[in-house]
Amino acid sequence: MTMPTDDATRGAELASAWQRAQAGDVAAYRAALDMLARRLRAYFSRRMHGAPADVEDLVQETLLALHLQRGTHDPSVPLLAWVHAIARHKWVDALRRYGRREALHEPLDELLESAHPAVEPAPESHHDLQALLGQLSQAQRTAIVHTKLEGLSVAEASARCGQSASALKVNVHRGLKRLAALLRGEGGWM
Repeated sequence: MTMPTDDATRGAELASAWQRAQAGDVAAYRAALDMLARRLRAYFSRRMHGAPADVEDLVQETLLALHLQRGTHDPSVPLLAWVHAIARHKWVDALRRYGRREALHEPLDELLESAHPAVEPAPESHHDLQALLGQLSQAQRTAIVHTKLEGLSVAEASARCGQSASALKVNVHRGLKRLAALLRGEGGWM
């Protein structure tokens, strides 16, 4: 009999915390988000080749997407496969946004595309998203809506909302950090 690897143990702890979180356990939800954030940082760090701000933005975007899509997780699908599918989509979106098309020709991951479950938005996601965005400053909300939800480039979003590219990036970063704090329950949202 072989002992489970540390990764398998952490995966089981994550799945257990996620299941308790889905049943309403706020502490388990925070623990699951923390475990997911660590995994996502490692996942994106390997793919973004030393761009820590980009990595952290992707981690926060993915955590937000996981929160908004939490009702779509089918317990018969392994949690990490579902998380991986969402993270992969966020990474590809980021590559497109940043114009790193050459990286799209590299192998994206170890899983076959058929192993990735389809993710459809949950009906309550729009309401959750609006409630979360409503707690941001207008500049942060506008920056996130244009770049992360509408998929505009920084230059396009900057021109549309009248913020400099630098200010827009700062507002996106700070807004995503604020959203992550709200999701963890640090800002009174949950």
